[in-house]
Amino acid sequence: MSRERRTKADPARSLAILWRTREPTSRSAGPGLSVDRIVRAAIEIADAEGIDALTMRRVSEALGVGTMSVYTYVPGKAELLDVMIDTLYGEMERPTDVPGGWRGKLERVARDNLALYRAHPWMLRAETSRPVLGPNMLAKYDYELNAVAGIGLDDVEMDAVLTLVLGHAKSSARAASEVSDLERETGMTDGQWWQLHAPWLEKFMKAGSYPTAARVGTAAGQAHGAAYGPEYAFEFGLRRVLDGISVVVAERSAEAGPAR
Repeated sequence: MSRERRTKADPARSLAILWRTREPTSRSAGPGLSVDRIVRAAIEIADAEGIDALTMRRVSEALGVGTMSVYTYVPGKAELLDVMIDTLYGEMERPTDVPGGWRGKLERVARDNLALYRAHPWMLRAETSRPVLGPNMLAKYDYELNAVAGIGLDDVEMDAVLTLVLGHAKSSARAASEVSDLERETGMTDGQWWQLHAPWLEKFMKAGSYPTAARVGTAAGQAHGAAYGPEYAFEFGLRRVLDGISVVVAERSAEAGPAR
């Protein structure tokens, strides 16, 4: 779906709406309709019903206007999704007093992005590797880059570090979303699934053919009360990501030599 919407989106029209270079009007819809109202209604639909339920007709019904009135402001779903994403980027907090130096700032970046995906899981499908080039996206990128500004990394490394942290947040959110989706589809929580399957797993592994898997799998299952622990995976992974970045920062500091 994401790939399809990107190839169909008109860059000029998307950018015109994102940057509000023109605000069209629809006489038939009355003076109350605007891009902002349409986007807010679309976000509410996607949050409540999922991205597949989001259509221009569904948005028009929620607003109580004709579908063609909505098209007057937003040319299609592809462009609408662009503005929805950029709007939510603009609602993220950007504190300037985060403690803990660059590490604390990157941790805050990771947690804020994880929270964004958890609040709006449809974004995991709507986003692609080609960013939405709106004002809020650029403000978000600039703010997050400042977490690692002035610590010895070059510009390419700064971008790569941010990509790494954001990638961890997104992959963690996707894994947690899949757990939630599976629970909803099967009517069984991960913990219930584990309780049901654990005795059988223990029985099959008693033969001793998989000693390492038996030991580690049992320990992990008991620790998480499930086959997978999204919270633990995020926290563990974030610490390791930050540890790896600290190695690069230390290397750059050593290369620069003592301050004069």
